[in-house]
Amino acid sequence: MAAPPLLALHRIEKNHGGVRALRGVDFELHAGEVHALLGENGAGKSTLIKVITGAHRPDGGTITFAGQPVADLTPASARALGIACIYQQPALFPDLTVAENIALRLEAPAAARRIDWPARRARASALLARCGARFSPDAEVRALSMPEQQLVEIACALGSGARLVIMDEPTASLTRLEQELLFAVVRDLRLAGVGVVYISHRLEEIFALADRVTVLRDGRTVGTHAIAAIDEPGLIRLMVGREVAQVYPPAESAPGAPVLSLRDVGCTASGVHGVSFTVHSGEIFGLAGLVGAGRTELARVLFGLTPADSGEISLDGQPLALRSPRDAIARGLAYVPEDRRRHGVVLELPIAHNLTMAIHRRLFPGAWLRFGAERALALDYIRDLSVKCAGPEAPGGSLSGGNQQKVALARWLATKPRVLILDEPTQGVDVGAKGEIHRIIRRLAKEGLAVILISSDLPEVIGMSDRIGVMRGGTLHAILPGGSDPHTVMATALGAAA
Repeated sequence: MAAPPLLALHRIEKNHGGVRALRGVDFELHAGEVHALLGENGAGKSTLIKVITGAHRPDGGTITFAGQPVADLTPASARALGIACIYQQPALFPDLTVAENIALRLEAPAAARRIDWPARRARASALLARCGARFSPDAEVRALSMPEQQLVEIACALGSGARLVIMDEPTASLTRLEQELLFAVVRDLRLAGVGVVYISHRLEEIFALADRVTVLRDGRTVGTHAIAAIDEPGLIRLMVGREVAQVYPPAESAPGAPVLSLRDVGCTASGVHGVSFTVHSGEIFGLAGLVGAGRTELARVLFGLTPADSGEISLDGQPLALRSPRDAIARGLAYVPEDRRRHGVVLELPIAHNLTMAIHRRLFPGAWLRFGAERALALDYIRDLSVKCAGPEAPGGSLSGGNQQKVALARWLATKPRVLILDEPTQGVDVGAKGEIHRIIRRLAKEGLAVILISSDLPEVIGMSDRIGVMRGGTLHAILPGGSDPHTVMATALGAAA
């Protein structure tokens, strides 16, 4: 007799006010299985994760774990059952060390207890080694990069002895090498009999790791398939309910006059040095390179967050002194950063407030608060960028990831920039919303905006860019034509012969 599923969800319902987030979802996971969960942003994946981890109580349906019904799943009871979740955004204490963060997750609380610090560090070291991490357990979390923090989260899940691990976009900010290390960890978990729910918008990962895949759309289960029985176009059709014919829309106009020029630009504090290139009106200039190559650091230099201390930056042939973001905005530069939750959208504020943050002085001159003008402006951008929302008054946190990214983009478009810097504009965004954002970027370039596009998604930077600057070690090593061979771009990023 076959063993029952490790986890079985049957006809799960969940309502948020008047919104039906889950509409009779069925999902099963077996021990030793990697089961991918796919769907566009807003399809119900996050709500389903919260049901599995006990954060949300379903309004209907049944849950069984290892063949036993679970009547009232809570976060505490989910942890007791061995359910662990690794979220896209690490939830760590930045002022504590790695070993201390791991201890907080794994050690039972006690009012009075002597701490065995060597044992803590030894356990943390062993767990980090299993993840392939190469940083010290004594490192403060705030000093770690986003990929490194992600590995700490994975170490915590491994140390808890979890029977079921949910991974929500675990590779969104990992390098290729770190991704391969993570894949090895997932395969080890499978061999150990752990069930893994794997969520990713990168379909190549699904085919590399998953045994089965379930697709959600509009809160419903639209299909569960063995991974060997479906192909990529079939998955996309299930996710979006239509064909996605053009992933990377072609350029519709030739670049114009030079707009932004860099000559031997450097910043000692951020490790950027000797960067020279020019971006033209109507051009999408891509920046490729591995994590740590200096792409984001260069964007921060251009936006005045870490000002350049060498070289020259000029706009329309006139030298710029960019000492702060205020300088950059005043001269027509805008920057949509990588981490939209920390620096992009304020989840608690209404969409209208999020959209107008960068233009308060223009929109609210003197002491007058012109909320009607703010709302009208927000409605214009909501319509123009097709933001799916309940209205300008809806909180930013009510939006899907793709719509949050559109709001972050609209905030800076409202400043009427000459140069738009986009850092990972489609990270963690589903395939349908990704196509919409690509079309918006192409349209902006057609209207004459100079765009600098930073992306770790190699097909994206190749497919969207008119030219590609490849960074390595904090400097620009080559400028390649758009549409270049991926092997050539990667070889240049690695410093290898193409």
